[in-house]
Amino acid sequence: MSTSPSSPSPESPAVGPAAAALPGYTPGTWTIDPIHSEVAFSVRHLGIANVRGRFDAFEAEIVLAEDPLESSVTAAIQIASVSTGHEQRDNHIRSEDFLHAAEFPEMTFRSTGVRAADGDGFLVDGELTVRGVTRPVTLDLELIGFGKGYEGRSVAGFSATTQISRKAFGVHGGAGGAALGDTVKITLDVEAGQAS
Repeated sequence: MSTSPSSPSPESPAVGPAAAALPGYTPGTWTIDPIHSEVAFSVRHLGIANVRGRFDAFEAEIVLAEDPLESSVTAAIQIASVSTGHEQRDNHIRSEDFLHAAEFPEMTFRSTGVRAADGDGFLVDGELTVRGVTRPVTLDLELIGFGKGYEGRSVAGFSATTQISRKAFGVHGGAGGAALGDTVKITLDVEAGQAS
């Protein structure tokens, strides 16, 4: 993926997928459907395997502008909802060694800009806050499409990925942290409904 779009010539259309080129594109405010969405992560363990997990409680608002590159998103994830399929490990992740849920109950994301990427994708720049530390991150976003859900409600699908350094957010892991890689891969699969 390129990190920035090239400048269009006066005779050519704007770089990146314009709204007219996105079938069913509907500007407006969209809210995430947590039942049909997932916030997942993985981190390398002992350098040879991946440990995977997810957060089960989260909310987000997506504002699709007439120009897709003017769109925005805000999200909040409840740290206590972490789930890796192992209760002892989940409690450790909630502890001060890792995400310190008691002191910092939420992880938040706020977009600061949207750029066109190669092909049909987008790059969503933003600020991620974990344990009270805010760092810039970029989501590699695919707009999967638009359709109609139950009772005719408009729905939209998105998928996004990014990678962060856990240590950059003060997540050191205590004595067990040495067994874990620094890079955390984050995967978002989102279904959102248009707000009425």
